[in-house]
Order: sequence, then C-alpha cells, then structure tokens
Amino acid sequence: MTRLRISRPLLSLAMVTALLAVLQPSLVGAQSANERAQRVRLHRASPPPKPQDAAANPNPREAINAWTVGLAAGLLEGAPIRLAAEMARVVDDGNNLHILPIVTRGPTENVNSLLYLRGIDVAIINSDSLDEYKHQVPDILSKINYVLNLFPSELHVFVRPEIHSLNDLVGKKVNFNTLGTAAAYTGPLIFSRLGLDVDKTFIPHQVALQQMRKGENGMEAVVFVTAKPVDAFLRGHFDPGFKFLPVPYNDKLSDYYLPTKLESTDYPNLIKPGERVETVAVQTALVAFNWPTNSDRYLRVARFVDYLFTRFDKLQGAGFDPQWKTINLAGRVQGLTRFPPAQAWLDQHASPSQASQ
Repeated sequence: MTRLRISRPLLSLAMVTALLAVLQPSLVGAQSANERAQRVRLHRASPPPKPQDAAANPNPREAINAWTVGLAAGLLEGAPIRLAAEMARVVDDGNNLHILPIVTRGPTENVNSLLYLRGIDVAIINSDSLDEYKHQVPDILSKINYVLNLFPSELHVFVRPEIHSLNDLVGKKVNFNTLGTAAAYTGPLIFSRLGLDVDKTFIPHQVALQQMRKGENGMEAVVFVTAKPVDAFLRGHFDPGFKFLPVPYNDKLSDYYLPTKLESTDYPNLIKPGERVETVAVQTALVAFNWPTNSDRYLRVARFVDYLFTRFDKLQGAGFDPQWKTINLAGRVQGLTRFPPAQAWLDQHASPSQASQ
C-alpha cells in the first residue's frame, strides 16, 4: 500500500500562505490608517489653500464639503434664521465657501447644537443661556468664542384685553413657546426675577395664540423673545384690546438684559402712532466652537469670518434686514473671548477707536 507523503517544506509554505491571507486585510487596513493619519497631519500643518484651489478639486463630493460651514440659526418664525440666510447669501462663493443655515429649536438650544451636534461650526445664541451652561459644562467659556455681537432679542408680553399689568398675570396661564426656544428659557427667567408666579405652559405659540383669540383653556398671554418685528403680530388679526404689556427694567435684570421699547413703527396694528411700550431685551451673538488652531473646522470658520467681515457693508445696504445697520463689528460679548481670526481682522482693518472697544 502506497502512502501519500507531504514534505515539511511544502507544508510550511502552505501554512505561511494561509497565514498571510488571514493577516493581509489587517495589514492593509493598518497601513491605510497610518497613511490617512499622515495625510491629516500634513494637511493640518499646511496653510489654508487659496480660494481658487477648491475649483481645481476633481472630486465633487470633496469639493462641496471642503469649505462648507454649518450655522445653527433658529426657528422659522424668528429673526436669527432670517439673518443667517442673509449672511449665507452675502458670503457665498460656490465651493470656496458655502454656509448652511440650519433650522433649530432656537438660540438657547443652539448652545447644545454647537457643543454636541455634528456638522455645526457656528451658531446664533442668546447670551443669558451661557449662565446655565456654566453649571452643566464648567469650561463652557473656553469651548466657545464669539464672532459678532448681533442684535437684541426683545421680550414681547402679549395679553388678552382683560389683562392690564404684569401683576394681573399672577396665577394665570402664560405660554412660553416650546422647550428649547429662547422664550422658554429667557421668559420664565425674567418672570422669576420680577417675582411673577404664573401658570407656565410650553406649547407652540401658534396654538397658544389661537387659544387666546378664542378665550380657550384659560390662555391669557404669550411671551416671545426674538428680534422685532415678529411676523405673528405683523400679520395676525386681533380684536381690540389685545396688547403688549410694558416690562420694567431694574437691577434684577442688569446682568444680561438691556432696556428697550416696542413702537408703532414696529407693530402699527397693535401700537398707536407715537406710543411706545417699554420692555427689555437679551443680547444675541454669533459664536463659533473653539476648534484646535489649523484644524479643518477652524480654517473653515476663519474663512467664513474673513468673507463676512470683508463684505459686511453689503449686509448694511438695501435689500437686507435693517438690524444689520445697528451692528458694530467691534462690539463685544461679555464673558466670552473673540474668535482669534475675527480679532486679527479687526486689528488689521478697523479704525483705532473701533479696535479699542
């Protein structure tokens, strides 16, 4: 009987071949990972490419993503989303710079978006929301830089005819919009500081306004916190007696809020010519996440800032929101550090009086 015999060298070769077949994907994967890491290190160590470099990128997917900046704005009915859309329009430069204004739950929730939501590089926030985040994120002030001190968001306390003062609202149902919005955060905070204990609800303002008109569910007031004018009051039809209540400014509100007013030019159907309603406002700011210097995200925001500041005069011209005319590029946001490229631009372009503000 003849036995089949396999030589040891041949057996060893077979084992090595099999072993290589098993290990090859891992080795290739490790090599690819190393190559990717090396490319990232080289890219981050390089200066940002000139704008025309984007047009030379043969990969459409890479080209459209290379200089796209995500901007967390706010609700559709609020002023921040409108201003975000106008910024995007002015700085747009095809694949060299593309701003994506994103509809969110509001300026207060935008702090969360900036900290945790993928794809968000800059955001519009209300300054008083940072006070709460100091407890949740102790180093919050080091994670966020401000780009621009934008505009005040006015407190609108809109009530039924039988309500004549803030004190009349004590124990009554007052709506502060849905949780996460500026009204849902700033409204109750201001009411608490003024000692107004009301029955707070957090439903969509459209629903609350309808209940107010019809006198349903005991809804006596709605509180908006957004830049005037608000479309709901401009386009809405209300019976005589519906009105805005004055809100006094005092030391309890001096840390984050400013005194301001609502006028007949803001709401001609609700405020008589020549009359004004005193109220308060919270400052709204454009802020950026504090990305590591020379990281991809840092370079994108730096380019956005350069385009925005260089073309800022266009925003203050005809066809754009009048709020832009009230904004000073050198205006500061209390408690925050300015995004370094923004400060560098001001140092290079602004007048001495502006740079010293």
